[in-house]
Amino acid sequence: MSRSTVAFLAAAGFTLAITGVAQASKIHTGGARGSYNGDFCPPLAKELGTAKFNYKCSPSLGSNDNIQKVQNNPADVGFSQFDVFALNVSQQYPTQPFHVIRNDIARECLFMVTKNKELLSFGDVAARADELHFVLPPQGSGSASTFDYLRRIDPDGLGRALDVTHAESTDIALKKALANDSKSVALFVQFPDPDNDRFKLIAKQKGLFIPVIDRNILRQTIDDQKIYFAQETDVSNGKFWKKGANVTTACTPMVIFTGNPRLMSDNDQKLDHKDMINTVNDIPSQKLLPKQGFFKKYWAKTRALSADAVDKMMVASEKAREKAAPMLDMAKKKAHELGEKAAPMLETAKEKAKELGEKAMDKAKDLGDAARDKMQQ
Repeated sequence: MSRSTVAFLAAAGFTLAITGVAQASKIHTGGARGSYNGDFCPPLAKELGTAKFNYKCSPSLGSNDNIQKVQNNPADVGFSQFDVFALNVSQQYPTQPFHVIRNDIARECLFMVTKNKELLSFGDVAARADELHFVLPPQGSGSASTFDYLRRIDPDGLGRALDVTHAESTDIALKKALANDSKSVALFVQFPDPDNDRFKLIAKQKGLFIPVIDRNILRQTIDDQKIYFAQETDVSNGKFWKKGANVTTACTPMVIFTGNPRLMSDNDQKLDHKDMINTVNDIPSQKLLPKQGFFKKYWAKTRALSADAVDKMMVASEKAREKAAPMLDMAKKKAHELGEKAAPMLETAKEKAKELGEKAMDKAKDLGDAARDKMQQ
C-alpha cells in the first residue's frame, strides 16, 4: 500500500491493521558516535517525520557502506562525502542508480599533516610522492577513499605513491605519521573542529598542516557539480593574546542521497519516493544543521577564499611541481636506461631457464622410462 493511499484512508477515519505499513526506511549514517549519526541524521529524520515519512537513523561503516546499502534498498537514504560518492559512482555504478538530494548542508575538509618542514604545499607532496610514507585511516574508510580519489586524478603526482599503509584508526594513523618521521604524511577527512581531540593531538605532536590545494583538485566535478571547494578553517583555538592557527584546504560537501526513482518498478513507490526527495529539497538548510556543540558555530569556522587567494595557492603548488620536474624526468630516464640494460640479461635468463627446463623434462622422461622398464622386467 502506498503512502498516499495510507494517508487517504487514515484521513477518512479507517483504522489500519496491516502489518508492515508503518515499517521504517533507513537513513544510513556512519559510526554510532560519528557526526553523521549523532549530529546530522536526527534533524533530517525529524523533518521527514513531520512530513509523515517514517525514516530511522541507522549506524553503518561509513560512506562506502552507505552507497552499497542504498544500492540494495533504493528507498533508503544515505550520507556520504561527495568525493567518495563521486569515486564510487564513476567506477562501479555506470547505470547511475542514485539520486543526490542535497549537498549544501555542510562540508568536510581534507587535512594532510606531517613533521616535514619542507612540505609546504600539495605540489611538494605530489612531486615527492614516490619517496614519502603515507599513513592512512583504515582501508574502506572515507579518508582512505579520498586518498584513492586524489591518486586517481593525479597519476603523475600523488598517483606515484608507493609506500602506503593503513592504520587501525585515524588517531593511530596520526600518531604514527607524527612520530618524528620526516618522510611520513597522514591524510584524514572530517569537519573542522579545533575542540576535537584529533586536532589537539596534532598540536601536541607539533604536526604541520599541508594545504590540500591544487588546480587539478579544485576543477573536479560530477554532473557539473564541484567536488572540492577551497576554504580557510581554524585548526586550533587562540590562547589569551595569541590567535589560533588556521589552514587553507580543499573541502568536500556532505551528500544526502537516495536511490534513483526511475529505477523503481512500482508506480506508487516511485511517486512516494519523488515526494520524499522533494520534501528534503524543500527543508531550509538551517533546520538540517545540528543545534548544539561545534556545529552551532560551524559556519564561523570555515571561510570561503577569494579567487585571488585561491589562485596564489594553486600557483605555489604548481611551482613546487615544476621545481621537481627535472628530477622526475631524470629518474624516468634512469629507469628507462636501466630497463634497456636489463632487457638483454632478462632474455638470456629466460633462454637459460627454458634450456634448463627442457633438460629437466628430458631427465625426468629418462627416469620415467627406466622405471617402467624395471617394472616390466
